[in-house]
Amino acid sequence: MRKKILTRYAAFVFFLCLFWACKTPELTTKQENKTVPAGYNDSQDTANSAKIKWREYFTDPNLIAIIDTALKNNQELNITLQEIEISRNEIMARKGEYMPFVNIGAGLGIDKSGAYTRNGAVEENLEIKPGKAFPKPLPDLMFGAFASWELDVWKKLRNAKKAAILRYSATIEGRNFMVTNLIAEIASSYYELMALDNLLAIVQRNMELQSNALQIIKLEKESAKVTQLAVNRFEAQLLHTKNLQYEIQQKIIETENKINFLAGKFPQPVSRNSASFNNIALDAVSTGIPSQLLVNRPDIRQAELELAAAKLDIKVAKANFYPSFRLTAGVGFQAFNPVYLLNWESLLYNLAGDLVAPLVNKNAIKATYINANAKQIQAIYNYERTILNAHIEVVNQLSRMNNFTKSYETKSREVEILTQSTTISNSLFKSARADYVEVLLTQREALESTIDLVEIKLKQMQAKVNIYKALGGGWD
Repeated sequence: MRKKILTRYAAFVFFLCLFWACKTPELTTKQENKTVPAGYNDSQDTANSAKIKWREYFTDPNLIAIIDTALKNNQELNITLQEIEISRNEIMARKGEYMPFVNIGAGLGIDKSGAYTRNGAVEENLEIKPGKAFPKPLPDLMFGAFASWELDVWKKLRNAKKAAILRYSATIEGRNFMVTNLIAEIASSYYELMALDNLLAIVQRNMELQSNALQIIKLEKESAKVTQLAVNRFEAQLLHTKNLQYEIQQKIIETENKINFLAGKFPQPVSRNSASFNNIALDAVSTGIPSQLLVNRPDIRQAELELAAAKLDIKVAKANFYPSFRLTAGVGFQAFNPVYLLNWESLLYNLAGDLVAPLVNKNAIKATYINANAKQIQAIYNYERTILNAHIEVVNQLSRMNNFTKSYETKSREVEILTQSTTISNSLFKSARADYVEVLLTQREALESTIDLVEIKLKQMQAKVNIYKALGGGWD
């Protein structure tokens, strides 16, 4: 009777300890917010330019060739591809953790017990066979197969595998986002290169005009119509314009090399048709609705997948508080003499199961569990920030396209007026009806306005590139 009471008491204490071991800390949780505005600038049109293939969005054959080369040779993109391969292998490793582990092994040893020990005394009085004593020393030969299998009762190992699959998918989305950025960066640099070519052509045309004006001023000085001051002013302006070309030429070299670097090539000339820069049409861009960003933007999908993986990490960490169940087994042969090694009487085998649960000093698994929750909250904030950033990028680029289109129209009219003014001022100066200072100012204003016009055109083209990237186009 007393034995039964003790057995029941022991069982009660065991289950009480097991319950205590399985208790998990309370955590502060957070739910991600996916809500976005209904539309951009009150528009509800679902047509979206992000669905356009980049070969159709960027029609310049030279630009297409550069992008094609970059998608094959860009080192950073190729590094990312290896990260994807690493993530794929992580899935294989996680999958293997919840499958049985089977190993084969063999052993060889030798043992000699002291004569005045218990084992030595026993061996001294035992015989292997009648009349045959234990060998001294005693060899030990063994080979066999051994298996262990952790039963995934709480889905800890399967959830770890699912988390690895989600992170693998996230690296693919990261690669897609890199492709989007790479295409946008190449296109933006390509248009910048075309703009620089046009700026250089403008400066060189003005150098020619200013050189002709300088010769006229020198003739005017010889006829005593102007002083040396006028000659110096015109010559200084010519030198200033000449100096501009060197800065532009340096920028051209650097921009070409930036494109070559992105394409994985050593410095070489970049093919382009810069003469058509000012005539590039700005097609209308369809932005769709903000909720489409959740599907089109690879960085948002990447953040979403990483959040889902972080949620599974919490489940994996929580399962560490629960008992783990393991089966172990082994089968093989063991003998002291090779002659007897393959004898059925030398066969050995074992099968065991164990249950282990943490009881005292659970600080490590508590910390892992709390950290997993903190990382999940971080992933939520990162996901929400990515959505917010994507929406703001689209709104900013829409505004840029609208404002720079208006600015280009205004500046074009200004350039037209100043170009006419330059012709008028030259004519008036030749007929002595205008001062040379008016000619200088008009030439300088015309040059600056023409340069501004090219820069505004560049900003227009970059806005066209950036709105495509912001909408999530280019990777598909």
